[in-house]
Amino acid sequence: MIGVREVADTRIGTDAWPARWPEVVGDGEGVGTFRFWFVGERWEWSDEIARMHGYEPGTVEPTTELLLSHKHPDDRRQVQDLLDRALMSNSSFSGRHRFVDTWGKVHDAMVLADRIYDDTGAVVGTAGYYVDLTETFVETRQVALDEALPDLFEARAVIEQAKGVLMAVYRVSPEQAFGVLRWRSQETNTKVRSLAKQLIAEVSDLPAASAEAQSAFDHLLLTVHQRIEDESTA
Repeated sequence: MIGVREVADTRIGTDAWPARWPEVVGDGEGVGTFRFWFVGERWEWSDEIARMHGYEPGTVEPTTELLLSHKHPDDRRQVQDLLDRALMSNSSFSGRHRFVDTWGKVHDAMVLADRIYDDTGAVVGTAGYYVDLTETFVETRQVALDEALPDLFEARAVIEQAKGVLMAVYRVSPEQAFGVLRWRSQETNTKVRSLAKQLIAEVSDLPAASAEAQSAFDHLLLTVHQRIEDESTA
């Protein structure tokens, strides 16, 4: 059986996760990466997630106890249930909740994740992104829309549809939904309208809404760029 440390350098998830931490996620602010290994409940945080919680990178070891201690009191039970379900069913740790940093500031976060597999195909953990919806991730949305992406207005209808799906699944605002699309656009070097079109084309294939459906949608959002045809050759 392959060891946990070896798994970290081989196969992560299906085709969604690179073998090592991504060097840059979006603009480096508001988005961080994590891994959660089921055996021993071992966590790995990127520097961005440590800073989100108010810690200098390398100064604290993330644990389940530490993670739960930062959750908003009203959301702590929800997060505990998410973790319990992930451990019991070998599913991903995904959802939306609030956490409180070391200065007492409340953050509104969305967690997107997928399963980690070892070489035998067994699920050994979950890996993904923390998206902080609180500040800079959302603040630049209008500038990006009005100045950097003027051609988006021609495809506004399909983008609005995709935003609607994100709003329904993750219960976020229209601005936050566009922020998620913009993040995936930057992360994958794919046009926002192309992501939106492909997302709408595939969302009808998902199962009925449930906890399992949200995990399936997380995987779709994080891999949809891989199934977009090269527009230059179309």
